[in-house]
Amino acid sequence: MLSDKTFAKRVHDYQQKLSEEKFDLPSDFKVINPFCGNQREKVWKTTKFFYEKYYDDTGTRKLILGSCPSRRSSAITGVPFEDMGYLQRETGICFSESGESGMPSGFLHDVIQTYGGREKFYRDFYMNFVFPLGIVKINLKGRQVNVNYYEDKELEKDLYSFMIESIQDQMDLGIDRSVCYCIGSGGNYNFLSRLNKEFNFFEKIIPLEHPRFIMQYNSDRKEEFLDKYVNALRYPDEVI
Repeated sequence: MLSDKTFAKRVHDYQQKLSEEKFDLPSDFKVINPFCGNQREKVWKTTKFFYEKYYDDTGTRKLILGSCPSRRSSAITGVPFEDMGYLQRETGICFSESGESGMPSGFLHDVIQTYGGREKFYRDFYMNFVFPLGIVKINLKGRQVNVNYYEDKELEKDLYSFMIESIQDQMDLGIDRSVCYCIGSGGNYNFLSRLNKEFNFFEKIIPLEHPRFIMQYNSDRKEEFLDKYVNALRYPDEVI
């Protein structure tokens, strides 16, 4: 049973819980947690602005889940998938790290605008990740590179229990269980499908190609994928 808190306040409570999480991972992996990092004050101000603007109600939303946030975008701002440039323009808050307003957020911006704009989109959907914090791996040159939770079996095993708990926490925000949209039709979809068979989070999961896959390797088919996204969001019952 949902509390009488707004969706925005429930998200804030969820993020507060995330800020307190600790992880024991293999030595070459590291979690990036924007909610307790050195720019946490900017993150909390940014997320407060965003969620109070678009989620200041008690309505339910359908869930859209990516794998995990990029270290140079959502893992900095704390707002899943949203364009960093837009957030900075709207809030006046600038982050010191070199962020990116890249291919994924650019494509999703087009999806959101085609669907009907931010107010309509965020009234209907809540976006986050199976693992809601950034993960990086230290390569042989000592540099941090993005990594997905499913790319390393030991990493996936170490994060497994947390991811189950995190998805349930997101369901408790006020999520419509009839359908979940999975961004990433490969490893992320396969993992989420296995979880769903065991825990029955959703009645149906619809996989959608990752925006980076679309824009980096299939940019000539962008309009085709854009139509696929928007039609799936509008008419989930028609997706086989």
